[in-house]
Formats: sequence, structure tokens, C-alpha cells
Amino acid sequence: MNVNDKAGQDFYAAFEAEDPSQSHAEREEKVRSEFWMKITRFAGRVPFIDDAVAAYYCAMDTCTPIRVRGTLLAALAYFIMPADMIPDALLGLGLTDDAAVIAAVMGMLGTHIKPRHRAAAANALGKELPESEADDQPA
Repeated sequence: MNVNDKAGQDFYAAFEAEDPSQSHAEREEKVRSEFWMKITRFAGRVPFIDDAVAAYYCAMDTCTPIRVRGTLLAALAYFIMPADMIPDALLGLGLTDDAAVIAAVMGMLGTHIKPRHRAAAANALGKELPESEADDQPA
């Protein structure tokens, strides 16, 4: 799906409506400052951690198109908010809305997540890069 599609624009607009005064730079700074605390806190309970961290690296990559970066930052900002549609403190349910948002963004923008983003995520998480993706890395 292309982010220029109506669905992509609607998805992005929904996050913009959340706090229209927050600029791209402010959202990026918020994600930069709080993302790793959230990952560390919920690392063992986040089944989508690989995708979230790869999305983080893609969002921080200046080679990623600005609209894609903005959408990823909006999704990651939602992820780091403790009081969202389903508060993260609810055991068993607290991260389901976050998982849905990350899954939706990955479905729309997954083609922008490059092997270098996945490699950075695997490295940050102390994981081995899957064989298929390791083959795509430059020697």
C-alpha cells in the first residue's frame, strides 16, 4: 500500500488530530527520548518488538521519505504513551492496541523498512539476524 493512498492519509491524519500542535521534530524528539525506556520496560512482553525497533530505525533514517518517517513516528509515539486506548498497565491486554497500530503501520509501510533497519534492530536487541535477511547485508 502506498502512503499516498486514501487509507494512508486517513491513518496519518488520525495521529495528527491527536495533537495538531506537535511538530514532526517534537514528535521525533519525544520518540527518541522515550522509546528505549519503553522497550526496556516491556521487552519480554512485546511480541512485536522486532518490528517496533526496525520501525524506529527506519523513522530515524534521514533517507526514509518524510511522510513515511512522520507516520512511523506517530505510531511509535502512540506505542510509548502509557495511557492510550487500552492502558499498558492492564496485564494481558495493555499492549494489544499498540500491537494493532504497529501491525497496521508495518502493513502500510513495511516496504520502507530496509534490511539495514532490521539489522540495526537485531543488533540493538542482541539477536541474530535471520538467515534470509543476513544474506541481504553488504559484506
